[in-house]
Amino acid sequence: MPRYEASPRQNRLRSGREQGQDRTSGAPGLLWMGLVLVLALTLALPDSLVLWAPAEAHPLPAQGHPARLHRIVPQLRDVFGWGNLTCPVCKGLFTVINLGLKKEPNVARVGSVAIKVCNLLKIAPPAVCQSIVHLFEDDMVEAWRRSVLSPSEACGLLLGSTCGHWDIFSSWNISLPTVPKPPPKPPSPPAPGAPVSRVLFLTDLHWDHDYLEGMDPDCADPLCCRRGSGRPPASRPGAGYWGEYSKCDLPLRTLESLLSGLGPAGPFDMVYWTGDIPAHDVWHQTRQDQLRALTTVTALVRKFLGPVPVYPAVGNHESTPVNSFPPPFIEGNHSSGWLYEAMAKAWEPWLPAEALRTLRIGGFYALSPYPGLRLISLNMNFCSRENFWLLINSTDPAGQLQWLVGELQAAENRGDKVHIIGHIPPGHCLKSWSWNYYRIIARYENTLAGQFFGHTHVDEFEVFYDEETLSRPLAVAFLAPSATTYIGLNPGYRVYQIDGNYSGSSHVVLDHETYILNLTQANVPGAMPHWRLLYRARETYGLLNALPEAWHNLVYRMRGDMQLFQTFWFLYHKGHPPSEPCGTPCRLATLCAQLSGRADSPALCRHLVPGGSLPEAQDLWPRPLFC
Repeated sequence: MPRYEASPRQNRLRSGREQGQDRTSGAPGLLWMGLVLVLALTLALPDSLVLWAPAEAHPLPAQGHPARLHRIVPQLRDVFGWGNLTCPVCKGLFTVINLGLKKEPNVARVGSVAIKVCNLLKIAPPAVCQSIVHLFEDDMVEAWRRSVLSPSEACGLLLGSTCGHWDIFSSWNISLPTVPKPPPKPPSPPAPGAPVSRVLFLTDLHWDHDYLEGMDPDCADPLCCRRGSGRPPASRPGAGYWGEYSKCDLPLRTLESLLSGLGPAGPFDMVYWTGDIPAHDVWHQTRQDQLRALTTVTALVRKFLGPVPVYPAVGNHESTPVNSFPPPFIEGNHSSGWLYEAMAKAWEPWLPAEALRTLRIGGFYALSPYPGLRLISLNMNFCSRENFWLLINSTDPAGQLQWLVGELQAAENRGDKVHIIGHIPPGHCLKSWSWNYYRIIARYENTLAGQFFGHTHVDEFEVFYDEETLSRPLAVAFLAPSATTYIGLNPGYRVYQIDGNYSGSSHVVLDHETYILNLTQANVPGAMPHWRLLYRARETYGLLNALPEAWHNLVYRMRGDMQLFQTFWFLYHKGHPPSEPCGTPCRLATLCAQLSGRADSPALCRHLVPGGSLPEAQDLWPRPLFC
């Protein structure tokens, strides 16, 4: 199942078995049902228990599932009496499971059990449990059947390497060229009066077609302020006209207001738009719903931005089921072809033919906005912990990272600079993908001029370090805040000032500005929405420049300067922080996130704790974040 805590945490509670209704006879059938349900619970329940809790902003994703599985397998052996299970019996059992799951009635039984468990554990309201399971069951069972439930994988997990090979989310490495890495060369500051480009950055728009003023912003469903949410009690106000500080997304009029009110922040040379167009009503989205969101919002962007070139990236909410992005080897109705083809058609006015070709294949592309600058748009769903299709094979899905290396090497050969855009930040990815990406960034630090992501809904960054010492800052990824209010935020957008379009430009970020709509003011009866500048980064934080070392230094300044951190905390939430104070554990966890461009790497935070203690740094690591 998808997740609705503070982080992109997909709960996969959809592969149970309906006990007592299997048409196979005897113990093997009952064991079949028990195995499937327990494996589903093993992967899903630790996350799903907080599935519908309103999120607190925070930084890092929890540890992945593989380690948890290996820890629990001995307990499962005891519970189910698997101690005497032989390899031939195990493989025969899972062969039967795979054959059984090819039949539609059995998939329905899996869904029936998942619905019952969802209701039993009160993971969501009953109607949501039923809808979400029916939406996910076909894709989820197909992915499980080809991965964790295959005889080799399952028996390798249960009985060890003599009976199979469990390599779900196993480690892997991409190949780097043998060309020696040039000596590090930090960019020179631009000459006074050099051209500066202004790049509008939009992310996480989350248009809710069913948003309705006056509806309950604190309903039982995972998304509120909409038709079906009901009216709030007389003691509480309903959803505001322009949006609400709750688990709500935005009406189309707020996005129109944002785009029509961009004038004071412009003019813009180009736009980076990193996805998540549909709302968070993930329990009953159809492909038609997703395509309507894509075409409606694309048309709106084109209407208000006119000739300004727009370069999009694919978000995790574009598909249905949410987070479902099969690699290209998955064909037929399960593939993402329906989505990529629609994107290529909608974005054709902005993208050249070669970019459209790779977009249709895997949702990523590269192009040259200016001479000397290469833009690479990554499909970060191929790194996502929540993309259940990666259970089948998570090794460089679609060959995207190897393709990225080729693009970066070609840019280095030409002397070009590169910007990377994407949705999910690299520090929130599956470990092997994230570590490979980190290695690529370190190798091409002289070529890479900027990284731009969204997804967390809050205003943060991720610093990258040299791999040898993890102490020399060599790159920074900017994580811009969302347009949507989800959860409890002001709507917002970002503008980057970038070394401009001229020969010899570094194309690095020089500064950035964040703009918001203050909902408290906007929702006053009779008021008009006023999008205003919230802050400028260098001015607010006293930065000498916007290079990686400046952001590294800011983190360590905030460690000792509480007033500076409180400023960051306020801006992190787009001017509407939670009412609970951020104490020392919260503060250190937040700061740790800013140092964490690589997933599952607590050593990056060791200097935040007294004496650089690694065990204490590990305590900062696994936390939720906004999705």
